[in-house]
Formats: sequence, C-alpha cells, structure tokens
Amino acid sequence: MVEKSKILIIGRTGYLGKFIVEASTKHGHPTFLLVRESTLSNGSKSSMLESFKKSNVTFITGDLFDHKSLVNAIKHVDVVISAIGQANHIDQVNIIAAINEAGNVKKFNPSEFGNDVYRTHGVEPAKTAFAIKAQIRKAIENEGIPYAYITSSCCAGYFLPNLAQLGATTPPRDKS
Repeated sequence: MVEKSKILIIGRTGYLGKFIVEASTKHGHPTFLLVRESTLSNGSKSSMLESFKKSNVTFITGDLFDHKSLVNAIKHVDVVISAIGQANHIDQVNIIAAINEAGNVKKFNPSEFGNDVYRTHGVEPAKTAFAIKAQIRKAIENEGIPYAYITSSCCAGYFLPNLAQLGATTPPRDKS
C-alpha cells in the first residue's frame, strides 16, 4: 500500500482552501492546517473549523508572517499547498524560506489557481497579479523546491457574482 502524503494547507478558510481541505481528507491524506490564533476564536469561522475537526484535520497554530511557526508546521508534512488570497501572493516568499529551512518538502503547490502566467499576457490589474505570480514561480524554481503549478484558467465562480467587475459586490444596477 502506498503511504499517503502528509499535507499542510495554508489559506484553508478562503475561497478555494476549504475545498482543498475537503479533497485532501476525502482521499485519506493526513491533513494539517496552519491556523492563526485569531481564526480559532473567530465565531464566523467556527462551523467550518468544526467540520474540519470532524474530518480528522490537525490544526497547527501559526501565521504566514511568523517564520518560526511556518517552519514548525512544515516539518510535520511532505506536501505544502498554499491557497492564500491574491492580496498575499507575494508573501509566499515566506513559505519558500520556511520550506528551505525545514528541508523535508517533496512538493509545493503555490497559490496559482488561475491563468498560466508564463503563457498569459494581461492588462492591469491582471498584469500586476501575473507579475507577482511569475516572481513567486521564479523564486521556487531558483531555490530548487519541487513544485506543481495548478492552473485552471479563470474560475468563473470568482467573476460571476460581480460580472467581472473586480471590487464590485453586486452586479451593476444601472440601465443602458
């Protein structure tokens, strides 16, 4: 029998993270979540966290901006999946540094989940987002970290609620 990968998910309560947690546990992987202290006491996240506990997920208290806690969390696993939001994509350099120090990761999946930035050209604001993702890719590759980029093109569910008007919380109500 093949041993299952031990997976750490960073960014697990966001748009895609909860689905990655579900898939990991469904496939029988020992799943670990990096969880901030503030998230553990956040009432709006309690039902999601309870469902994770019922799935035998292990919580590791830490933070993307606390190097020591990142290294500690990474030492428990052999696969790291980042599902952090776009606003923090550049902060994945912290994960890269922690993976290097821990020295045990067999695969890193950075928060990509969109267009292949090596093959896509965009206009602002996408152009800046693509540049940041390319910068993270280059850092991973330069450090020699084993990786997998998951590119699914655009996630329609992300754009549909605001009809591709990023920042809008509802569809436009004006009449033409």
